Parts: sequence; C-alpha cells; structure tokens
Amino acid sequence: MNADYVVIGVGNALRGDDGVGLAVAAALEDRVPPRVSVVPCEQEPSRLLDVWAGLRGAIVVDASASGDEPGRVQKFDASESPVPAGVFRSSTHAFGVGDAIEVARALGRLPRHILVYGVEGACFEAGEPLTPQVDAAVERVAAAVLSDLERLTDEDA
Repeated sequence: MNADYVVIGVGNALRGDDGVGLAVAAALEDRVPPRVSVVPCEQEPSRLLDVWAGLRGAIVVDASASGDEPGRVQKFDASESPVPAGVFRSSTHAFGVGDAIEVARALGRLPRHILVYGVEGACFEAGEPLTPQVDAAVERVAAAVLSDLERLTDEDA
C-alpha cells in the first residue's frame, strides 16, 4: 500500500446495519486525497493491525450498538485514549474495533492519528439491508471523514 493514511470500513454486508462501515468505504473509494487508501474489512477487526501498520493515521468506521438512536454518529479520537467500552458490538466479530486499537496500543503498533466513527445500528439480522436511518448516515459520515483527512494531511504537511 503506497499510502500515509487509510480509511477502513469494518462490517458484514450480509447482516443489516453491520454493513455501514463497508457502505462508507464504498462511498469514499474515488473521493479520498492522494496517499490515502480505502480498505473494506469484512474479516475480524484484529486484521486492522496489519492494515494500518506503518501508516501515519487511520480512520475506522463501524456499526455501533450502544442503545442510542439508529443512525446517530459518534466520533472518537483513539490516538490518546481508549474507545468507550460498550459502544461497538462484537457479536459478529469475536474481536472488536476497540479491542484491536488497545492491542495495537500495547504493542506500539497504533498509528499516530486514529479516529473511529460509530454509526448506531438498529437491525443486525442476516440478509437484511441497511435500515433507512443508517443508510441516511452514510453520506454524512463520508463527508466528515473527508474533512478529517483534509485536516490530518494539512497537519502532517
């Protein structure tokens, strides 16, 4: 990968709102600045350690299940502190995004900048599409990620 930054969409497209990270990644595919890669991750989030290895920063997008309003977007800067426990569901992943970040932090393999977006899901049933509230959040999150990338790449220039 010839990049300094990566946007990683985590999820499972076959389990309803769990596919929101993948939908955001698809929406960003041709819109990110140079030296930024977009990577869909349908495997275990433990793979994230390899995806962001050696990069300056990563932005991760995944479905959340904190009991909040479906479609609500939360953003966490995990560069210095952990993602709050209980935000990201791990029933379709044995190892969650927050777990991957903390393992990377402990191993000294966390990028300097790491932002995490959670889009609150409502339906995680097999074979279901994104719910309308979550689908409506995809473009909002994509625009926010592009704004973050602009800021981060300017800071590192």
